[in-house]
Amino acid sequence: MRFTGSDYKRSRRLRFSTLETGEELKKRPYGPGQHGNSRKRKPSEYGKQLIEKQKLRHMYGVNEKQFRRLFMLALKSKEVTGTAFFHILESRLDNLVFRMGFSRTRRGSKQLVNHGHITVNGKKVDIGSYICSVNDVIAVKEKSRNLKVIQEAIASTSQNVGYVDVNVEELKGTYTRLPERSELPQDINEAQVIEYYNRLL
Repeated sequence: MRFTGSDYKRSRRLRFSTLETGEELKKRPYGPGQHGNSRKRKPSEYGKQLIEKQKLRHMYGVNEKQFRRLFMLALKSKEVTGTAFFHILESRLDNLVFRMGFSRTRRGSKQLVNHGHITVNGKKVDIGSYICSVNDVIAVKEKSRNLKVIQEAIASTSQNVGYVDVNVEELKGTYTRLPERSELPQDINEAQVIEYYNRLL
């Protein structure tokens, strides 16, 4: 069984389920450590912005350098910056493998991609940060379809998000459209993330 202690502690510290399952907060919906349930000072405005940035970054499993680079791409977009940022993050290959139910977590989906088990439009892509386009077809390689972790993930997925169309029998899916904001986590305030990075520009 994969050790998930650090993920659970991180989620408890942020009071936010970075795994998007809520499992981390079921038993202990407070911060880790001896004083995790004690009162803490109200965070400053900068502190609030930092928390929102960390929630979003850890949810997608992106390091700080990559995260800032993706934000700069969103800033240059013709879309509203917050929406563009979400669209870029959701279009990452590792995220779409997770959204299609081929892995239980984004960390697991990143490993599937890195180990060469995933194709995009019929070609192997082993870079989790690869940005997919709408109508791209993402599939598990034929030789990898019987992997236990993939079969277990498929069995535990009740339904997929509305912007992917998945063929469970063939273990492939299509990124049909960009997600709407209402389909993405509602307890993240992307405006605070934008303000955080605006301080650094």
